[in-house]
Amino acid sequence: MKKYCILFFCLAGLSLTTHAQRARKVVFVITDGVPADFLESVQTPNLDKISKAGHYMRAYVGGEKGAYSETPTISAVGYNSLLTGTWANKHNVWDNYNQSPDYHYPTIFRLLKDQYPAKKIAVYSTWTDNRTLLVGDGLAQTGGIHVDEHADGYELDTVRFPHDEEGRTFMHRIDEQVTADAVKGILQKAPDLSWIYLEYTDDMGHKYGDSPQLTAAVRMFDEQMGKVWEAIQYREKHYPEDWMIIMTTDHGRTESNGKGHGGQSPRQRTTWILTSNPAINAYPNYFMPGVVDIYPTIARFMGISIPVAVNRELDGIPFIGKVSLIHMDANYIQGKIDVNWVPLSPNENTKVKIWVSTTNNVKTGGEDQYKLMGEWPLKQKHASIDVKDLPSRFYKVVLEGADNSINRWIVLDQKAAG
Repeated sequence: MKKYCILFFCLAGLSLTTHAQRARKVVFVITDGVPADFLESVQTPNLDKISKAGHYMRAYVGGEKGAYSETPTISAVGYNSLLTGTWANKHNVWDNYNQSPDYHYPTIFRLLKDQYPAKKIAVYSTWTDNRTLLVGDGLAQTGGIHVDEHADGYELDTVRFPHDEEGRTFMHRIDEQVTADAVKGILQKAPDLSWIYLEYTDDMGHKYGDSPQLTAAVRMFDEQMGKVWEAIQYREKHYPEDWMIIMTTDHGRTESNGKGHGGQSPRQRTTWILTSNPAINAYPNYFMPGVVDIYPTIARFMGISIPVAVNRELDGIPFIGKVSLIHMDANYIQGKIDVNWVPLSPNENTKVKIWVSTTNNVKTGGEDQYKLMGEWPLKQKHASIDVKDLPSRFYKVVLEGADNSINRWIVLDQKAAG
């Protein structure tokens, strides 16, 4: 009997070791310009399969309407909000053209590479700028980050993909090529973190609005994602790997006819997130998640540590794993800052630390000096902080819980924000 017990525990230990050594890999997908209500009106059997395995939720883009983080609901702006986990007031991409990303807010790719240089990253994209400008492939400002696998530039290849501006079918063919490249890359190279970007849906939205053409484009996207999902399932079955796919869109569309976007109307702001990971925490049950939440979610799934300075700037909250607090408000009142939050931790004895800085040096590559103002019971939900000894026209306030941090700016003078 003793022999069998020893053998059992050895085998159990081997199984646990094998499971622990399974590599965690992520694919995130942006399909351009598909509002939540429209996606939900189209039959998407492949997305339904993935959603059944994981979770679908409505989400938002555009920062906080009417406040310092208000962000245009424009394509490249939305991409960079996902890549950096911040709104445009930080990442500094405000349009699709004449972009000047502030690389002091590192992308999720750079965060991974800084900690795990041997891990591989990939970009499969219609637009070359997504890799060369937003990710900053090879740029000195990004520390020379190297995108190990990429397939892009097809929009410049008018020989293989002759442009037919009337129907824009060339863009669908490019998306098909990008999808094929991504599937091949996943099957053969299995990058640790991959970005797939597809454009055709937005082309149909701009040209035809809410229309049969946009419906057909969404169904094409669904078929493309079915191929990606099959590749991921193959890797999980044949290799010691656990994969998470996260899909989203960069903006919604106008209410009137669906042809436009860029503003702050509800439909232009309302998007969606679909993930294969079923382990969603309580956060989305209380508030609509944002595109900025994908960054810390990927980091948590992959075991990427977020440096304190970066974490204090993140505008996102992970929607997997433990979360202590969400939904922060901060208001300056006669030398005091009134802070409110929503606690999620069930631990009655949990504390929240409140930090305050009066500088925005991160914007130019510097470091902000934070002062610990004290600790409060998390369940208290609010605090009043005396800042008379920190006179300023600008404050950064960070709430640090046991499992996550959230931040908010108080801008009394826009010039003081930098």
